[in-house]
Amino acid sequence: SLCAAAAPSLSYQELKDLKKANVLHIDVRERWEIDRFGKIPESINIPLGELMEALQMDPTEFKEQYNQKMPSKSDPVVFSCLAGTRSKQALGFAMSLGFS
Repeated sequence: SLCAAAAPSLSYQELKDLKKANVLHIDVRERWEIDRFGKIPESINIPLGELMEALQMDPTEFKEQYNQKMPSKSDPVVFSCLAGTRSKQALGFAMSLGFS
């Protein structure tokens, strides 16, 4: 299941609807998992171990590294992983850095 601050978990359809509304979807699985199980369309892959550093990068560096505009602290962000454990950790990391 997917994790968001307002709604602890989202269905696939809810995520699809959110993505139409310009939500940044960060997939925190490892790169080998993306290779093996596939990429979720319009998501960016930032493995959980890189996330804290990524969310503190200079926006230009973030764009170069992930080919995506860096989210601001108030931008809507959704994290996903395989089972929900890492996405909850990712949410905790983001909130500890001041993301709402």
